Amino acid sequence: MAPYFENSCDSLVADALMGLARTHTDLLSLDTDHWFLRARDTAPSRRVGLLSGGGAGHEPLHTGFVGRGMLDVACPGRVFASPHNRQVYEGSLAAAGPGGVLHIVKNYTGDRINFGIAAERLAHRGIPCARVLVDDDLASDSEEIAAGRRGTGGTVLIEKILGGAADSGLGLAELQELGTGLAARCRTLAVASAAHTSPATGEPAFRLGPDEIEYGVGIHGERARDTVSRGPLGPLVRRMTGELLEALAPGPGAQVITLVNGLGAVTPLELYAVHRELGRALDERSVGLARSLVGEYITALDMRGFSVTLLIADPTVLTYYDAPVRTAALRW
Repeated sequence: MAPYFENSCDSLVADALMGLARTHTDLLSLDTDHWFLRARDTAPSRRVGLLSGGGAGHEPLHTGFVGRGMLDVACPGRVFASPHNRQVYEGSLAAAGPGGVLHIVKNYTGDRINFGIAAERLAHRGIPCARVLVDDDLASDSEEIAAGRRGTGGTVLIEKILGGAADSGLGLAELQELGTGLAARCRTLAVASAAHTSPATGEPAFRLGPDEIEYGVGIHGERARDTVSRGPLGPLVRRMTGELLEALAPGPGAQVITLVNGLGAVTPLELYAVHRELGRALDERSVGLARSLVGEYITALDMRGFSVTLLIADPTVLTYYDAPVRTAALRW
């Protein structure tokens, strides 16, 4: 891997945030005292602010999803490191509407702790705050992992749906109930043929042979439970789809929203081929494909891999998903 284009490893995140804000001056403002991005335009009907965040290196998550119809504020940490609780607290003060603020938190220990400290400080200020915990990573669904399933690609879909719901005027408790239900019916599985490169060391997080795939890889380079032989795409995607559906257990006539997501170094050509195989696998199991996203939405620096996310949808969920959105990375 060639070195990253950067002034320095230490300045890369701040440089990128300033570049993003200057690119989308109509959408975003950047608070350089506490380093969070805030939406310039929100729906007048929105009563509850939505805030999310997490380590940098997963762009466009979360910073690319700040704007009308999605997040009010995003708090990025350093590369693969949680945002400081002070960032989350100050960002929450900026995001909070008359009905309070909802934190959308991926299930990682540092994120849970820092968002929790910020929530306690908000409570002392009398600002209503609630949390939706996203834990969709099927590969980390093991009793051996004390922290539980990690949060990955499902975060994108849940942030979008909650954004549409918030714009409809739902209150804090209603949004938390909706988001918790979404998390319960969403799972993700990721594979990689090469790890990301650390900006600090220039070394890959792990090494694989030319005919090997890491099956169930995490977005921080966490090794999978299995290293499998590379083979044709079709059987690989059918295996992934089958395991996701087994975990979700959709009922007869179920429909899903799908996300085929590149982890940083996979081409659109490949991702659309993945989606073709995903559609075939769903057809074989009589599961309806209601909506699809294909592209890079939650990356892992330059990891050569992809993830597949399934979220079981109903008409209400689809209405919120289809609601207008205008952010740097997602709009319709």
